Amino acid sequence: MAGFLLIFLLVWGGILGAWLLLARSARTAGADKIASRVLGVPEKKKKARSQSAHAPLISVEDHTTGKWVLRLMRRFQLHDRLQRLIEQAGLKWKVARLVHLCLALFLAAFWLGWLLLPGHYRAAAFLLGAAAGCLPLLYVASKRRARLRKFEEQFPDSLEFMARSMRAGHAFSVSLEMLHREFQEPLAGEFRRAFEEHNLGMPLDVALQKLGQRVPSLDVHFFVSAVLLQKRTGGNLAEILDKLAYVIRERFKLRGKIRAISAHGRMTGLALTMIPIGVAAMMFVVNPEYLTFFVKEEVGNLMLLGAIVLQIIGYMIIRKIVNIEV
Repeated sequence: MAGFLLIFLLVWGGILGAWLLLARSARTAGADKIASRVLGVPEKKKKARSQSAHAPLISVEDHTTGKWVLRLMRRFQLHDRLQRLIEQAGLKWKVARLVHLCLALFLAAFWLGWLLLPGHYRAAAFLLGAAAGCLPLLYVASKRRARLRKFEEQFPDSLEFMARSMRAGHAFSVSLEMLHREFQEPLAGEFRRAFEEHNLGMPLDVALQKLGQRVPSLDVHFFVSAVLLQKRTGGNLAEILDKLAYVIRERFKLRGKIRAISAHGRMTGLALTMIPIGVAAMMFVVNPEYLTFFVKEEVGNLMLLGAIVLQIIGYMIIRKIVNIEV
């Protein structure tokens, strides 16, 4: 089995490397041609001019890279979700690259686990591979969570800045343009994209709704709803933005108090989850024969599976109790 996995990894890596080399050589096939017959311009400069002349205003995803993976993702309706997750994390990755990385880590961890683990514990190599394959997704999710948290911290100040700029006589679209000059990422990039979409002809309500889709925050949805409602009914938008910034700051204060109160429950849930794992690891080192019952016997396998499922359910229940949305 280990030899088969090694051969599969070598073949898969060879095919992927050959495909990358062929794609790169195909893109640079005419790079060494000397001159043009009419203008005497090098072929490389000629291609660069033609590409810059016909360059699209909006970048389009390359659907030729990993087309089989993309087709599989679209069949299971996962492509748009992964693309949105990568975009919200602020990464420049492609969906095919993320899936290839997950697959490579899964195969590498499964192969190492199959070689290093004893014979009775080789079934755990699949769990090890699954855990390694989830690492890129966890990395993207953590980047997304950190980026959204930083955006929410900057958002009240940006609302007050927009209110001051409109009181000074600027239009709402001009205030959007000024935000990406005065603030840092990720807030500057999101509002710059909204302004550029509106500047290129997209209606303001559509640009703001797309901003709310890219930033899945309740505060941003409040902001978009307030601006669209003021556009339809009228009113003092600067005063609305000031009050919205005040409400968001008060929500932050209340959220901090709730997190301080529920910290004991979170620590309890983490301790109750880690104690069985720590005891199992100690027994594996001290008395490995004691744990062979859960691996060799069918009843032991069922008991181990039931214990894992109940442990996960208990942890999720505790998280649901202490996770209070404000």
